[in-house]
Amino acid sequence: MAQWQALLQLDSGLQRRVSQLYEGSFSREIRHYLCHWIEKQNWDLAAVDVNTAISCFHALQEYLEELWKRSVQENKILQGPNFLNMKDSLVKQFQNEPQNLARILSHCLKEEKKILALAPKVQGCNNPGMEQNSTELDNKVSGLKQQTLEVKDEIKTLEDLYEQLDLIQKTWQSRVQQCNGLNQSRAAVEEDCLKRASFITQTKQIVLQQLYDILNHASQVVTTLTDVELPTWKHRQQMACIGSPVDTSLDHLQKWFTFVAEVIVGIREQLQKLQEQNNKFNCTDASSLAATMVEIEKFALSLLTKLLTNALVVEKQPVMQNLPQRPLVLKTGVGFKVKVRYLANHPEFKRRLKPVKPVFDKDVEEAKTVTGFRHFEFERDDKKVLDVEPPGDLIAEFRNMSLKERREKSKASCEGSVSPAGAPGVPASTAAKSRPGVTEELHIIKFVTELEYAGLKCNIEASSLPLVVVSSTAQVPSAWASIMWCSMLSTSGSKNLSLFVDPPPLTWEQLAQVLSWQFLSVGQRELDEDQLSMLRDKIVDPDDLVHWSKFSSKNGSPWIWIDGILDLIKKHLVDLWRDGYIMGFVSRERTELLLKPKKPGTFLLRFSETNKDGAISFSWVDHSNGEPHVHAVQPYRKKELLSMSLPDLIYHYILTHQGETRNPLLYLYPDIHIDTAFRRYYKILEVPIPNVSTDGYVGRKNTSVSIIPTPPPSPPTETFMMDIDTDVDTCTDHRQVMEDLFPDLLDSPGQDVLTSTHLYPQLPQDNFALPLGSFEGL
Repeated sequence: MAQWQALLQLDSGLQRRVSQLYEGSFSREIRHYLCHWIEKQNWDLAAVDVNTAISCFHALQEYLEELWKRSVQENKILQGPNFLNMKDSLVKQFQNEPQNLARILSHCLKEEKKILALAPKVQGCNNPGMEQNSTELDNKVSGLKQQTLEVKDEIKTLEDLYEQLDLIQKTWQSRVQQCNGLNQSRAAVEEDCLKRASFITQTKQIVLQQLYDILNHASQVVTTLTDVELPTWKHRQQMACIGSPVDTSLDHLQKWFTFVAEVIVGIREQLQKLQEQNNKFNCTDASSLAATMVEIEKFALSLLTKLLTNALVVEKQPVMQNLPQRPLVLKTGVGFKVKVRYLANHPEFKRRLKPVKPVFDKDVEEAKTVTGFRHFEFERDDKKVLDVEPPGDLIAEFRNMSLKERREKSKASCEGSVSPAGAPGVPASTAAKSRPGVTEELHIIKFVTELEYAGLKCNIEASSLPLVVVSSTAQVPSAWASIMWCSMLSTSGSKNLSLFVDPPPLTWEQLAQVLSWQFLSVGQRELDEDQLSMLRDKIVDPDDLVHWSKFSSKNGSPWIWIDGILDLIKKHLVDLWRDGYIMGFVSRERTELLLKPKKPGTFLLRFSETNKDGAISFSWVDHSNGEPHVHAVQPYRKKELLSMSLPDLIYHYILTHQGETRNPLLYLYPDIHIDTAFRRYYKILEVPIPNVSTDGYVGRKNTSVSIIPTPPPSPPTETFMMDIDTDVDTCTDHRQVMEDLFPDLLDSPGQDVLTSTHLYPQLPQDNFALPLGSFEGL
C-alpha cells in the first residue's frame, strides 16, 4: 500500500496534520494524484545533490505531461485532474529552485511517516476490546428485541386461541340443532374445548418462560451496562478531561440503555396483556399462573429501576468558558457550564422526568468532618428540564452557573470531628494544619431528578468528577495539577475527595502519559521519548516515583515551569510545536552533543530551563579556528513574541561580528533547510528600510541582533530553580488583579493587547553572559 493511501485511512485529526504539511509549500493535489510516483523517487538524495534534484524535477514534468496526454486520448479532460495546470504551477514555483522542491518533499515524506507512526498510539488510547465489546452488546440487544417481538406474536396467537374457544363455547348449541343429538354433540364439544384450553395453558406457560428468559438475558446486559460499560466510559471521560485523545461518545451507551429499557417496558406490557386476557375470558388457570406472573413483574421492575437510576450522566464536565482545556477547575463568581444527558431516551420517560437540580457537595462526608473545609453554593437556584435536542438526545444544559463561598461562623471546638487523616479525637488545630490546601480541596456537583412511571418511582442522581474551586486566577495552574494527579490515581467510579490529605505518589509512566497529553491538547503533538527523558531527570525522585510535594511545590515547582511552556505554546508556538520543529526539552549539555558534529549554521529550538513563565531560545553551531562552538540566544518571552513571531525572528535574526552582519541560522536540526521548515510561517518577508520622516526623525526597524563574543565562551549552565528568575515584569501583579476582578472579560476584543506586558517599555540590559537577542532601534 502506498504511504499516501495509508494516510487516507487515518482519522480526521491526523489527516488535518498531513494537510498542514503542504500548506504554502507544495500542492496537495499533486501529492494525491501522483502519490505512487512521488514515493518511488529518492528525494533525500535530491535534497543534497543538485544534479539529482534537477533530474527528479524534469522527470516530474515529463510524467505530468504523459498523464495529460493520456487524459486527452481517453477523452477525460473534464473528468479528471488538470495535469497540465499542475505542471505549469510546478515550473513557475520551482524552475529556478529544483533542489528546494526536493527538500520540501523529502521533509514532508518523513513527517508523513511520523504521523503514520502516531496512528496506533491514538487508536491505542481507546480500549482495544471496545469494538469487539460493542459488537457483542449490539448482538445481545438485537437478540432481546427479536425475542420480545416473537413473544408479542405468541401473545397475539393466545388472543386468537381464546377468542376461538370462547366462540365455540357460546355458539355450539345453535350450530348443532340440525345435526346429531345434543348429548352426542355436547361430548364432542367438551372434549374439543378441553384440548383447546389445555393447549392455551401450555402455550401460556411457554410464553411466561420465554418472558422470564428474556429478563434473565436482559439482566446480564443491564449489569454489563451499569457495572462495566458505564464506569468504563466515566473513566475514559476522566482521562479525556486531562487531555487523553479517547472516544467519549455516548451514542452506543444511549442506544443500549434505550433499547434495553424498551425491551423491559415491552415485557411489562405483554404481562399486562396476559392479565387482561385472563380477566376477559375468565381463565381457569389464572390462579395457578398468577404467582409466576407476579414474580416476572417484580423481576422486570427491579431491572428497570436499576437501569433508569443509572441512566443520568454528566456528558460535559463543569468548565469555565475562558479555560476550555481545563475542565473541573472553577473560580468563584465566574460562570461555567455543564451538560447532563439521560441515556434511556424513551418518550414516556421524558414526560415523567422532573427537572434536574444541581446540588453542591451533596452527601460529601468531608464537608462535615474536615475542619476548615470550604462550603460553596450556587449564586442562583437553577433547574433544567430534560428536553430533546438534535439529533434527538435527552439533554439538560446549564450554561450560566456560578459559585460563591458560604461563610460560616467558626466553632471553638468540633465535637466528634475527625482529622483529615481520619484519626478520631485529633484537636481542631491539628486537623486544620494537616488539611489540604485550597487548590487541593476536592468537591463534587450532583445532579438530581425523579421519575415516576407505571408504578415505578426512581430517585436519580449523577455526579461530576472531583473538581477544585479557586478564588484567584493565579491558583489555576496548581488546581489543574491537583485534577491531573487525582485523575491518574482514580479508578472507575471512585471519588476519594480526601486524596490530598496524604497523596500517593505517581509512577513516572503515569505522569509521563498525562504530561504528554497536555502538549497534545494544547499543541496537537505529544512529547517524544527524548523530551520525556529530560523531564524524567528533573522530576523523578531517587525511589523512581514522583511525589506530590515536589511536583506541586509553590516555589521551584516543575509543574509551574511546564505550565508556563504550555501557555507559551498555546499563545505563540502551536504551529511549530505541532509540526515537530521545536525540540524543546533538551539540556544544554545534550544541545552541544547534538550540534557540534553538524555543519555550521545548524540550529535547534529549546525551552528555557530557568524561566517559569515560559521562554524559548535557539542554539546554533558555528566554527572558529577550525573548532565547533555552540551559541545560544537569550530566550524570547511572550511579550517579545507578541511583536514578531518566532519564525520571523529566526528569518530576520542578525549576528554582527567585526563589522559584518549575517544570519547564522541555516539548517534546522538535523538538516532541514531553514526555508523548507519555516517558509509557510513567515509573515514579514522584508523589514522596511528606515527613512527620514516628515518631522525630521530617522525611521527605525525592529529586528533581532546579537553580537558574537570573541572568542566564544562556553554557555553558562542553567539551574532548574524557578525562584531564581528575577526578570519579572512589574505589571504582572496589575494584570493579575484585573484578571481576578474581571475574568469574564478575558476573551473580549482587544484584551490581548490591553493585558500585554509589551505595552510597558523595558529598560536596556547592559551585561549578558549569552549572545543577546533583543529588539533595538536601528
